[in-house]
Amino acid sequence: MNLDWAHFTPGSSLAGGLLIGLSVAAFLLLNGRVLGISGILGGLLRPIKGDLGWRLAFLLGLLASAWLTAFFMPANWVLSARIDASEGALMLAGLLVGLGTRYGSGCTSGHGVCGLSRLSPRSMVATLTFMLMGFLVVYVLKHGF
Repeated sequence: MNLDWAHFTPGSSLAGGLLIGLSVAAFLLLNGRVLGISGILGGLLRPIKGDLGWRLAFLLGLLASAWLTAFFMPANWVLSARIDASEGALMLAGLLVGLGTRYGSGCTSGHGVCGLSRLSPRSMVATLTFMLMGFLVVYVLKHGF
């Protein structure tokens, strides 16, 4: 494994992590809700009266933040992603992630960030399962059985 030292940014990574943690805590304290993206998106599919506005605002803000970052930051700051997978593989991966969030009662951000910070045993099991299965899949894909 090689570490890409040119793009190793512990300062901005720490700042991003702190902002995520503060956002999660503020959302829970101010709204009494857990800030997991699958729950927010799932709530748009089965809207409850008076619940649609904040969910749409959150998702639009999520999309707008990426666009604003790309617009205002220098071109060399915004990294381009390289994905070595076919479109079919990406669609299958997305479907499997979606199914996993339904069966796991939440996504990695919901369990890993929000659930673990609340010391939820269910989130601990879910996060460990996500991580172990990720390690296993990478190992099998890279090395075979």
